[in-house]
Amino acid sequence: MIDYAAALNEAQYEAVTCGDGPVLVVAGAGSGKTRTIVYRLAWLAEHGIAPQAILLLTFTRKAARAMLHRAAILLNQGLSGAQGGTFHAFAYSVLRANQPAWLEGRPFTLMDGPDVSDALKHCKEALKLGKGDRSFPKTQTIAALLSKARNKELPLAEILEREAFHFLPHLDALKRLEVAYAAWRREKCLLDYDDLLFELEILLRNPETAAALRRRFTHILVDEYQDTNRVQARIVRLLGGAEGMEEQTPCNVMAVGDEAQSIYAFRGATVRNILDFPKQFPGARVIRLEENYRSTRPVLDVANCLLANAAESFRKHLFTRQPGGEPVRLVIPLSDMSEAGLVVRRIRELLECCPPHEIAVLFRAGFHSYHLEMALQHAGIPFRKYGGLRYAEAAHVKDVIAYARLVINLLDMPAFARVAALHNGVGPKTAQRLHLALSLQDEKALPSAFARFPDLLEDMRFVAELRRLPQNPADILSAILERYFPRLEALYPDDWPRRRQGLEEIIQMAAGYAALDGFVADLALESPEEDEKDENRITLSTVHSAKGLEWSAVLILDLVEDRFPSRHALARQDDFEEERRLMYVACTRARRHLELYAPASIYSRAERGALYVGQSPFLQELPPDTVETWIEGFGGALARRAAVGRPRTAPANAGRSPDGLNAPGVESVGMPCRHRIFGAGKIIKHIPPDKMQVHFPGFGLKIILSEYLGFE
Repeated sequence: MIDYAAALNEAQYEAVTCGDGPVLVVAGAGSGKTRTIVYRLAWLAEHGIAPQAILLLTFTRKAARAMLHRAAILLNQGLSGAQGGTFHAFAYSVLRANQPAWLEGRPFTLMDGPDVSDALKHCKEALKLGKGDRSFPKTQTIAALLSKARNKELPLAEILEREAFHFLPHLDALKRLEVAYAAWRREKCLLDYDDLLFELEILLRNPETAAALRRRFTHILVDEYQDTNRVQARIVRLLGGAEGMEEQTPCNVMAVGDEAQSIYAFRGATVRNILDFPKQFPGARVIRLEENYRSTRPVLDVANCLLANAAESFRKHLFTRQPGGEPVRLVIPLSDMSEAGLVVRRIRELLECCPPHEIAVLFRAGFHSYHLEMALQHAGIPFRKYGGLRYAEAAHVKDVIAYARLVINLLDMPAFARVAALHNGVGPKTAQRLHLALSLQDEKALPSAFARFPDLLEDMRFVAELRRLPQNPADILSAILERYFPRLEALYPDDWPRRRQGLEEIIQMAAGYAALDGFVADLALESPEEDEKDENRITLSTVHSAKGLEWSAVLILDLVEDRFPSRHALARQDDFEEERRLMYVACTRARRHLELYAPASIYSRAERGALYVGQSPFLQELPPDTVETWIEGFGGALARRAAVGRPRTAPANAGRSPDGLNAPGVESVGMPCRHRIFGAGKIIKHIPPDKMQVHFPGFGLKIILSEYLGFE
């Protein structure tokens, strides 16, 4: 028999050895979640539960296989018969044995991604939708939007309003396509990836089928429960017997997860599943794993402060038995441009005590790392990036740089070919012929050579004008962007707003260069090959891509308002709380070194200069004794600031008015109010039906939902 008490801490032991009934294991970051599941599998097998009666649901096949393998090693015998895998794989296995009624005995096949694209293309052509309209979304984008609407269980219109507003003119056409695609799948006896879950739910609503599956799987374990969507949670309740069960058998569901790490709402995951588990499974035990085996105490102090201010959570306090630990550093650069230089300097220092693969720089969105990528390349520090392309790899960036390369060198054939390809009807052979005419630099002959492509000729005249100007990189690139932006929407209709936001960064990136050719060269100087096993690279990653990973040293960029949290998160409380969880995930990736960067200003192309910005609300919540504050002075020197008190934020329950009712409307203009993040403010304007424009001293004007304002 395994000595569980010796192998586990007290909370893990309680979770592993608990008897029948529903259990929620709230596993804080770095608290041994996987170890707990592995020992639970072994304990069940040792205490008479047949492996065939155990179902382990995870979010990757790799995770399920690893857990079952480790449990089998603990038992010194196989665990054959236990079923483990993803929700979708489990659904497919059940549906093969219990076909949906609408199939009427006909076999079904499962569609992969290319199949879905082909089917949507067929339906789109049959309905004659989007023909000749370059603004109509691409097939892959349509597939993603329809999948998101199903996983979030929201109308397609709401998905577009929230996440793809530029497609709203095509809403009626997309709704027709949605209906046609569903009918086509039925007609052809096909299921797509999302169908698996909804068809399984329908199957489990049949009492006989549900009872048979419950008799087979008497013990169900679900990993990463905070990442489940609504239909996955209903499947767990139906399988476990929390819904629609008439027979008196115990509901043996153990869900393991951490509500503070629920960060995949954009995929359809909802934190409500784990928060409401005790209500959905009456009598459920809640066991908290709070001992952290990853991070030092200063890192955990910051993480605990973030958790303490959450609007709703399972209150837990992470702790470690490891002594000591370096203080968490809060660094305040003069600007987002100088931030990149400070981070490179700090990475050089960390490389003296940490191998490169143990250093990570995290950020909220992929474009936040662009300045740093340039600075690292200039410094000769290799890196790999997760979550978004490297800046120089993006197609729209290559388009803009192609113009710049022609300004530097009119004979640059690859650059000309890329610019020419932006125009309809110009293929590789035509581009070569036109470039030959251009290279002769005979101005009189050009109209004849470019007669079929007058727009391309205008592009070349634009380049010629730029060549006659002083080669100031920022000015040249500003002019190129002004010409390129009107074309961006037509070239990349699916995601032009995101691409435009990334291109805005290029002006400031170039501002530090005296010559255009130097900037373009630095952008191009990247290693052509990157070995994923190469440990001589540091990691750049979005926070979403970093979940589940850990490093010795973690540096977090751009902790300022409108960047972290995202500007879109302030209108809805749920979105803001997910940003808090993102911050918690980012901080808890660090084992020994954690550094937080909050530049005092951010370059704004619209303002043609730097804008002073406030620190992230999450930083303002931190007590002064949890971080060491370092401020950049002119010349790049860092000076440590003595710990001083920060303004207290409103208590966590101050988000709503005291009586729980929505705040007043237009009659409230001029009234003082309070917000849980921004503190005291004054109502400036009522925005029907349910928003207020508020001035907060130190934060400026904000638009806030009325229900999240307390009135004084």
